[in-house]
Amino acid sequence: MKKIVKSLLLVAFLGSFNACKDDEPPLPDNLAAFETTAQGFEGDEVEIKVALSRAVDAATPISVSLTPTLLTYGTEFTTTPAATNNTIALSVPAGQSGVSFKVTRKAGVLLDGDESLAFKITSVASPVLAGTNTDLKLSFKAIVSDGTSIQLNGIAGDEPGSSAANSVFLDLSTNIQTPVLRASWDLGFYSGADFRVILNNTTGASAIMINQSDINAVSDKDITPDSLAVGQGKGKLSLVDDAAGDLTKTVIREISATDADNKVYVVNRTGGTVLPSDKLYKIRVLRKGTGYTLQYAKINDTTFKTLDVTKDAAYNFEFVSLESGATVDFEPLKDRWDLQWGYSMYFTNFGTGLIPYAFSDLVFTNKEAKVEAAEVLTSTVTYDAFAEANIAAATFSTSKDAIGSKWRATTGTVGVKTDRFYLIKDGSGNVYKLRFISFHPDDSGVRGKPKLEYKLVKKGA
Repeated sequence: MKKIVKSLLLVAFLGSFNACKDDEPPLPDNLAAFETTAQGFEGDEVEIKVALSRAVDAATPISVSLTPTLLTYGTEFTTTPAATNNTIALSVPAGQSGVSFKVTRKAGVLLDGDESLAFKITSVASPVLAGTNTDLKLSFKAIVSDGTSIQLNGIAGDEPGSSAANSVFLDLSTNIQTPVLRASWDLGFYSGADFRVILNNTTGASAIMINQSDINAVSDKDITPDSLAVGQGKGKLSLVDDAAGDLTKTVIREISATDADNKVYVVNRTGGTVLPSDKLYKIRVLRKGTGYTLQYAKINDTTFKTLDVTKDAAYNFEFVSLESGATVDFEPLKDRWDLQWGYSMYFTNFGTGLIPYAFSDLVFTNKEAKVEAAEVLTSTVTYDAFAEANIAAATFSTSKDAIGSKWRATTGTVGVKTDRFYLIKDGSGNVYKLRFISFHPDDSGVRGKPKLEYKLVKKGA
C-alpha cells in the first residue's frame, strides 16, 4: 500500500513539474531586420547586414528585394549573392544570428550622388519573423544621418553577453556598425606624430618593463608571474594603459629615437589570469624612419622575430597580433567611427584606492579623431525636448571614457539609466543626441546586444 501511495505521489509530482514547464513563458519571437534604415556608400563596396534576435537551429532562407533609382543592375552595380528579378536570396546558416550581402560599384562608373537602392525584406522562413527595420535605403554617396535606432551586435558565437567577444564600432553619421573580435590583436602602434604603442585593454592585457635592452637576454627568471596579474581585485593601474585614452600614460614608454633607451617588456595577453610562461611574450619596439620595428619572442626563446610597422594616417593605430606575427584589421578608418562598445579593462575602488577591473558594456569615444561627449540629465531637459539651442549649456569631454559605464546599472535595479542621455560631437562638428534603450533581460534587452537611438541635433559646417 505504501508503494502505491509513493508511486501516486511521484506521478503527481512529475505531472506538476511538467505543468510548470508548460507554464514557463516561451522565448520571444526571433525577428529579422536590417541593422539600420539608411546607409551611405563610400568606396567600391559596401556590406548590408540582416540581423536576427538570436541564432537559428537550422538554415533559414530570407528574401530581399531591391529597387534601383537612377541605376541599372549589372551596369552601375552588382550584388553578392547575385540578384534574380531584383530579388536576393539569402540563407542564415544554422547556429548563426545573421547574414549579409554585398553591393559593389562597377569599375570606372561615374555617378552624380543622387543614385540609390531601396532594399526590403520580403519573406522570412518560419519560425523567424520579419522585424521592424525591414526597409533600408542605400545612397550612393556619403550621408549625414538624421539618426536611427540600432542594436549593436557584440555576440560572436555562443559566449555569454557579459563577456561579448566583439568590440563594436559605430559611426553615427553613416549608421554603420562594425563588430570585430576584440582578441584579434595585442599591440596598437600609433599613426600620429608621436611614437606610442598601446596594449589591448579589451582583453585585459598587462605588461611590465624589464631594465634590459637586449631582448634575447630576458627570460621568465626576470619576472614574478603574479606581478602581471590584473583584474578581479589584483594588480596595479601601472600595468595597464590609461582608461581615458591618454597616450602619455601607456605602460610602454614613448619609443625613443635612441635605440638603447627602448627597453624590453613582458606582455601577458589576457587579464584575469597570468598565462603560463610558454604563452608569455617579450617585446621591444624601435623607431624605423617614420614607423616602427617590433622585436618579439616567447619569453624563454633565445632568438627573436621582427616586424616592421608603417604608420597610416587614415587610421588611429596599426594593430599587431603577436601570435600571427602580422598586422591585423581592428578599428575602422579613423573618420568612420565615433563610439566603441564592449568589454574592457577599466578601474574600480574597493576601499584601498583605484585598481584595474574588467567591465562589460563600456562605451568609449574616438578620442584621436576629436570626438567628444557630454552627459545630459533629464531633470534639466528631456531627450525629446533637447534641441540645438540647448547645446551651449552642455559640457563636452575629450576623454574617451566620457560615457564609460555611466549609462547603465548592473546592481540594484539593473538596466539602462533613464535619467540621462548623451551628446556626441563628431570630428566633422555634427552633434547627435543619443540614449540607450536596453542592454539586459531586466530591462527587456539582450546582454551583449544593446539597443540605442540617436538623432541629429546640429549638422556640422
